[in-house]
Amino acid sequence: MGLVGGEPLMKVTWTDPVTGSNGFLVVHSLVSGLATGGTRMRAGCTMEEVEHLARGMARKTAVFELPVGGAKGGIDCDPKDPQAKGVLRRYLQAMRPWLDAHWVTAEDLGVPQHLIDEAFEELGMHQSYHAAIRRSPDVERTLRRVRAGLNAPVPGGLLLGDVVGGYGVAQCCLGVVHARDWVAQETTVAVQGVGTMGGGAAFYLHEAGLKVVAMADAAGTLYHPDGLDVPALLETRDRFGEIDRAQVPADVELLPRDAVLSQEVDVLIPAAVSFAIGTDRVPDVAARVIVEAANNPVTPEAEELLASRGIPVIPDFVANAGAAAWAWWLLLGRVDADPVLSFQVLREEMLAKIPLLLASWDAEGHTPRDAALMLAEQRTEQNRVAEESGQALLSIP
Repeated sequence: MGLVGGEPLMKVTWTDPVTGSNGFLVVHSLVSGLATGGTRMRAGCTMEEVEHLARGMARKTAVFELPVGGAKGGIDCDPKDPQAKGVLRRYLQAMRPWLDAHWVTAEDLGVPQHLIDEAFEELGMHQSYHAAIRRSPDVERTLRRVRAGLNAPVPGGLLLGDVVGGYGVAQCCLGVVHARDWVAQETTVAVQGVGTMGGGAAFYLHEAGLKVVAMADAAGTLYHPDGLDVPALLETRDRFGEIDRAQVPADVELLPRDAVLSQEVDVLIPAAVSFAIGTDRVPDVAARVIVEAANNPVTPEAEELLASRGIPVIPDFVANAGAAAWAWWLLLGRVDADPVLSFQVLREEMLAKIPLLLASWDAEGHTPRDAALMLAEQRTEQNRVAEESGQALLSIP
């Protein structure tokens, strides 16, 4: 099974016979014979990166008490390359023994869900949750439920499967607001990144009444002390995810891109790139709490320095776990195609977990990361004992 901080169970390196591109699969742990984790594609992707992400997935599944382990796939290829689709298909074909029986994958950086599902369909596996769906006593019914959930429309013209991750980050932030007894309408937020995670989090926090005073994309930071009109700004994004500056109101201040990290706000959400906040950035951070929406946006050394300044960091494997957790609730039948139910369950889960992490920080000085890791280790040990006793942890309806 593997501990959430231990060595991975299995690592595979694959070389595409057509392009020479390398692909990687890391299965960190198996629970119920299954592991879950997305497949990413980017130029420069490495085994080390995929191994780190697989460990993070194992932590996510443990913290959210999902009866599966953690894995990750990665391909060193530019997703804009005309040959990228073929590379993805051949990679999935090569990994088919794992995809058939053990590895449940999904979208990730550079690989949208519709593209990976198309490849699975071509390979006769129908949908990327195939390894779990095939365990259902009624495969067609489960497949219909999964597809209906992923494609359920939500207000704004988007799909539930596309927004649930950002919604989870927003609920994590609201868990902080709840734990700190802050007034939502007086709480200020800065968001680095306006993609699926950052843009979604900003949208739902604005909807909840918080003041999103700063948002940053690749072109710079937009700032307004009274709060930005988040929905209107997000509507202007181009296909590269940048906000059209020609449509930004005149009273919005245009700042350098990294200025978002130094705003004096209650909550800072780094949702763009890994390692955005290193030790050199720590002196500039003026937020009261940091919520990691990207993967590893705060370096371990920076997090230690922030803790010494009294600034807690809610770790990524809690804050951005909403999409992964929701996918498994969909598989297990806990949620369905009704967005109201999905949002309710995710909200309840985040509001239950975040105050516990901050209470441990307040009372015992444990960082939220250490407190979450203790929860994950406890759950991993419970799973180990249950499996050794022959208890069935997974049942796909």
